[in-house]
Amino acid sequence: MTVGEHGELDVPGLDLVRLRAFLQDAAPGLVGGDLSASIIAGGKSNLTYAVTDGTWRWIVRRPPLGHVLATAHDMAREYRVMSALQGTGVPVPRMIVLCEDPSVVGAPCYLMEHVDGRAYRRAEELREIGPERTGQIARNMVDTLLMLHEVDPGSIGLADFGRPERFLERQVRRWKQQLEASQTRALPRADLLHARLADSIPAETAAAIVHGDYRLDNLLVGDGDQEDADQDDAIAAVVDWEMATIGDPLTDVALLYVYMRLARIGVGNAIADAMCAPGFLTADQALARYAERSPRDTTAMPFYLGLAFFKLAVIVEGIHRRFVEGKTVGDGFSGVGALVDPLIEEGIAAMEGRP
Repeated sequence: MTVGEHGELDVPGLDLVRLRAFLQDAAPGLVGGDLSASIIAGGKSNLTYAVTDGTWRWIVRRPPLGHVLATAHDMAREYRVMSALQGTGVPVPRMIVLCEDPSVVGAPCYLMEHVDGRAYRRAEELREIGPERTGQIARNMVDTLLMLHEVDPGSIGLADFGRPERFLERQVRRWKQQLEASQTRALPRADLLHARLADSIPAETAAAIVHGDYRLDNLLVGDGDQEDADQDDAIAAVVDWEMATIGDPLTDVALLYVYMRLARIGVGNAIADAMCAPGFLTADQALARYAERSPRDTTAMPFYLGLAFFKLAVIVEGIHRRFVEGKTVGDGFSGVGALVDPLIEEGIAAMEGRP
């Protein structure tokens, strides 16, 4: 950290002097004193910072440093979808200002409100609150995803936010292209998984808003100490919308299932294991809860699971590449590359119907 000319404490990837000057023009009266910032741990893609002027707190999001895929990390899309979801019942932070000028902090970014809530990442964090509350958080997680998938994109100005026609076909092709742009080594089993996906694309369900990376640690949860008991352990905000689009919502369900499964089988320390805490739903229970409350047909789930494992493997390979190139910020990246092969093998097993 370095001290800026106005006393701001700069952090990697965020020039607080330039940010303060931008906000004085874009949002007059918003910022009072000098700014300070810290990196919020957890995310390994877009960078998230907590920023304060000593009185008020905000969150700033920007793309990662170093290698960035051409179609990824679009700050304007992330800002737009959260702005549109205001008032729908889906809990999202209030958007404040979008900065598309890369000269301010080195890349486009946006500022949003700070939401009080906790992102649970480790099982011991949930053990502290007990299995009853843990189970309620798990049910709220699934029900919030159901709520998102029930929102009509056209009714909130998002009809053109994605191209739902042949969505799955494009997803299979896109993630193969992303892998080719990110990989640092030969991954022949990834080619096998991709070929099987390309040969077994199912008919799609009705299009909806897709979060693209829905999991427990992308949710902020209330502290369970509210005056209104209905708000105890409620989902206070869904965050990290960088992969959001309009498409087949079962891709969200499958990716959540994959994260829950990986938490329980222990694929490395890079996967948050909070979802295997006592009282939390299993992956199968979460899928059953979604299926019971949604009109969507989930019989083609083996394909969706294979795609989810493939997608996650590609994302992890991209993070590994940035680590190898010395472009990551924070800790926890050294073992990420070792996760790619196990993720691919899990995807092949899922498509074959093996546990």
